[in-house]
Amino acid sequence: MASEENLITELENRLNDFDAAARAEALAELAALAQRGAVAFEPPREAANLHCHTFFSFNAYGYSPSALAWLAKRRGYAAMGIVDFDVLDAVDEFLDACELLGVRGSAGIETRVFVPEFATREINSPGEPGVYYHMGIGFSTGRVSETGAAVLADLRQRAARRNRQIIERVNAHLDPVMVDYEADILPLTPGGNPTERHLVLAYVRAAAQRFPDPTGFWAGRLGLSVEQVEKLIADAPAFQNTVRTKLMKQGGVGYVQPESGMFPTVETFHQLIEDGQALPCATWLDGTSAGEQAIGELLELLMNKGAVAMNIIPDRNWNIGDPEMRRVKVQNLYNVVRVAQDLALPLNVGTEMNSFGQKLVDDFDAPELAPVREAFMDGAYFIYGHTVLQRAAGMGFQSAWAKQHLPSRPERVAFYTRAGRRLPPGPAGALGLNPDLTPDDILSKPFA
Repeated sequence: MASEENLITELENRLNDFDAAARAEALAELAALAQRGAVAFEPPREAANLHCHTFFSFNAYGYSPSALAWLAKRRGYAAMGIVDFDVLDAVDEFLDACELLGVRGSAGIETRVFVPEFATREINSPGEPGVYYHMGIGFSTGRVSETGAAVLADLRQRAARRNRQIIERVNAHLDPVMVDYEADILPLTPGGNPTERHLVLAYVRAAAQRFPDPTGFWAGRLGLSVEQVEKLIADAPAFQNTVRTKLMKQGGVGYVQPESGMFPTVETFHQLIEDGQALPCATWLDGTSAGEQAIGELLELLMNKGAVAMNIIPDRNWNIGDPEMRRVKVQNLYNVVRVAQDLALPLNVGTEMNSFGQKLVDDFDAPELAPVREAFMDGAYFIYGHTVLQRAAGMGFQSAWAKQHLPSRPERVAFYTRAGRRLPPGPAGALGLNPDLTPDDILSKPFA
């Protein structure tokens, strides 16, 4: 028994190997062990995380796409979804792993765009008027046309250019602790798509290698006392977040102020999403910015450009120490969920996992989330319903089939939500799906 448990642990560790073949082999072995009853799984439960970054952008726990699918299976989550910055590198691996394991899965992409209509108003990128974190969800594959590939290449080039600018400035400030983009940063990610968080990790490691005790170095460079740094270093997540805030966010020496043309337009990003028959997805921070206080205007604008869903990170809207701030943000959360429901915008929710200390899944049992829990779970089933139908037969939310049979937004959202609940995850759910079926045929489809 002990040796089998050790084998499972070893295979789970190999799921995060940068070598895709090693990940695939480990997943196949784990699936075989599960098939013969050698793996203990938690009971299925109504919990979902539809916004997990993989290690193709940055996952604070080092999770690969396959590891996230396995995590969902072991923990009994109803659904799991990935969202990476600027790339679709994880999509096929993740969805294939979900299908193998019998997990409801979805896949997306996130980037920052510029919204000229809100050029004077901060939206959800703090201190950066007009800059907007935006998403596409419900990709059925990471393979795109030449048009989509050109947009992806542009996103990657923009990110790399910005990273190099940050490194140049931070190197000058931290000298003699310096990093090299090719030698120190790119090896931290399997797909050559580093983020600010990779930069932070590289600088923390470089300082530890340069100084036996880097406390004094960091105190001087971050403008903190030695005592403050000692406490922070004892809490690695807090320390890395502090380094990022002090050096790379607004006010830091490495901060790159957004300029015209630094980010793509909403329309350009939507070209990529719609090319993949995926769903443009608005995003919500916490309702305190000028842009989000005009949420009706913002959503109308984005929906006119093609947005059909909305993303929320619930934990930052209720899990707050200050009681008054918690009250304000919880009420903002309830308000925006009501607005989304009125507009028939299904919700995509999750924890991100791209910052140290973030949860593996939201606490849907928290009293503050009780009034919106059903809406959150409906959104999870919706995006899976779209994904399985698009992946199996090109019958997703944006398809000609959907527009023919379900012409109105509310009835289409309702159908894909019901289909996501009805169709079981894994090959059985997709079996026999074809465009000759009607929505009623699909919802009454028998399963063994």
